[in-house]
Amino acid sequence: MAELARLGLSDAEITRMQDQLSSILEHIAAIDRLDTDVIPPTAQVVAMTNVTRPDVVTASLPREAILENAPRQSEGFFEVHAILGAAIEDAS
Repeated sequence: MAELARLGLSDAEITRMQDQLSSILEHIAAIDRLDTDVIPPTAQVVAMTNVTRPDVVTASLPREAILENAPRQSEGFFEVHAILGAAIEDAS
């Protein structure tokens, strides 16, 4: 596998990984020997529920209160540096 993946492994690493892969394959073989015919296939082992809150419209903060924290603003909007096609100096 290391050759296929073009991994540069030392002989010691190859030996260690061979042992680890053999151990993994032994575990898989042990699982294969289990009788699982009565167990339904599942994608999730625990029941999942979607925890959401109702979508309720509430009043938002006034624009002035929000813009108080803005480092730069213009005509009631946040002002930001251009990120495409302009240098930072061009945006100020």
